[in-house]
Amino acid sequence: MSARLPSLNGLRAFEAAARHLSFTHAASELNVTQTAISHQIRRLEEELGVRLFIRQNRALTLTPEARDYLPGIRAAFNDLRLATDRLLRRDNEQVLTISTLASFAAKWLLPRLSSFQAAHPDIDVRITTSTALVDFRNGDVDAAIRYGRGHWTGLRADWLMGDELFPVCSPALLKGNRPLKRPQDLFHHTLLHSSGGYDDDWRLWLTAAGLPADISKQPGLTFDLIFMTVQAAIDGIGVAMGRTTYVAGDIAKGRLVVPFKIALPVDAGFYLVSPEAKADSPKLSAFRQWLAASAQNKP
Repeated sequence: MSARLPSLNGLRAFEAAARHLSFTHAASELNVTQTAISHQIRRLEEELGVRLFIRQNRALTLTPEARDYLPGIRAAFNDLRLATDRLLRRDNEQVLTISTLASFAAKWLLPRLSSFQAAHPDIDVRITTSTALVDFRNGDVDAAIRYGRGHWTGLRADWLMGDELFPVCSPALLKGNRPLKRPQDLFHHTLLHSSGGYDDDWRLWLTAAGLPADISKQPGLTFDLIFMTVQAAIDGIGVAMGRTTYVAGDIAKGRLVVPFKIALPVDAGFYLVSPEAKADSPKLSAFRQWLAASAQNKP
């Protein structure tokens, strides 16, 4: 027998509160009281048997279980919104649906998207996240931001940006009992790994730095989404192998630092991929131009 689904209201409250890290802002978004949000979250936690938030004074943080749970819940609500849009607005040429990786959306695309909306208020952008390749034949997605080498048969691929690999960590790790001064100091620190296509990043960088690749096999932590790995580094849990696209913003804001000067270029990159039949539509052309310009700008 399949598990009973939790309360939809509770899940909506959780998703909004997790996104804002605020019950007050979640209540405002959902047009309910803060007390209602608090009760819905509490009931959801009781229903799941899992604590989702850590409440400290006026600060609100996600538990590790909630960080794992959130991407799936967010993706489910995005799918519901997209399904409703397809039902009610099938012929609306001003709706632009873009598929991308959850980590790319969270760490790069979403922080910049408001500038596109300001420049093109008539285009209604929908972002959906998936690790699977988009099947453009069903017509639900206009374009996808993919990572690779640009070879996708029958599709137009426009280059956006490349990455470099280099370790990143919280500034606190530079001043701790085991400060990071040389790459060899990594022997004494927890390494943070990302799966899903990034499994080999540490080995590649260690080899380029002239260090034993076996360091990457020492006990550490692995996350299935790279933005979770980055967040763990920000929280001071260990040292992550950063990719420019995912960490540049946090470095610029001082949440992460680069302890060593060795960076390894990556031979793949991000592309905007679309069917040839849709590639030159006005809404997609506008998005492509904005995306290319944004990719050239530093955080």
